[in-house]
Amino acid sequence: MDDLNPLQTVRAPGRPEQGDASGRAFCQRIVRVAVRSLYAELVLYPKPGLVSKIDNGSHTDMTAATFVRSLFALRRYFADITRAGMLDAPFHVLKQLGIDAEARMLRATGGINTHRGAIFCLGMLCAAIGRCRAHGDALTPARIGELLRACWGQALGAHSVVNGEPVSHGARAVLRYAASGAREEGALGFPSVFDVGLPALHRALAAGRGMREARIDALFALMAHISDTNVYHRGGVEGALTVRRQARAFIARGGTAAPDWEARALASHRSFVAARLSPGGAADLLGAVCLVHAVTTR
Repeated sequence: MDDLNPLQTVRAPGRPEQGDASGRAFCQRIVRVAVRSLYAELVLYPKPGLVSKIDNGSHTDMTAATFVRSLFALRRYFADITRAGMLDAPFHVLKQLGIDAEARMLRATGGINTHRGAIFCLGMLCAAIGRCRAHGDALTPARIGELLRACWGQALGAHSVVNGEPVSHGARAVLRYAASGAREEGALGFPSVFDVGLPALHRALAAGRGMREARIDALFALMAHISDTNVYHRGGVEGALTVRRQARAFIARGGTAAPDWEARALASHRSFVAARLSPGGAADLLGAVCLVHAVTTR
């Protein structure tokens, strides 16, 4: 499907084609922000169980270099799906763009799934950001979330139902443990991004801490809150409880406001690696938090 552009048949009724120079420049800006957001997640450390430039976390099949190759492969996708949002594209067009992007990711990584969740959550957010731009709306977290739910919420709700044989680790975890995953998040407008991760990041910044600390706080807030199908796949119910307990303990001690926060975050990282736990869903949502923060901050 890579040779067929799903956007070729999309036109926004009553709305001019968004192929002008300013529209293209806007799409390229969102591409840069999306890629930088995922790179910011990659290089953050210590990040319990997750791949970084320091080590591979709980993974034996991927490195930071694998993620960088994947990021380069996703640039076209972020441009296309932002433009799709500007063109009022229906969900089936966005879905096909995501399928094509996943195929490019897998070719770039030799079959390793580095960014499947990010393709979904950042892609839908880019579409909503594009829709905001086409409508002339201010880019605010509230408006991005509102448009995402209003334009594609019903389709995302139907998409969140897993039918037939599951094809991903996340889908298997949903069926086995009744854990909510990325698709349910999307159907609800990514509340973990807007109501959990982003407020945690903003609180840390407002308290005078740096962006690194703010992102660590956002990650731990997400780990404490979400049902991460990546964790259920690797560690089952006990693994999920371990992640939540450690994340909540980190937050209860003050997060990165505590003087020993880095040592405690590193201890969690080592504990997760020993248990082969990797909260990849929280990492994807952290990338989404970084994206929303970047496009809504002047």
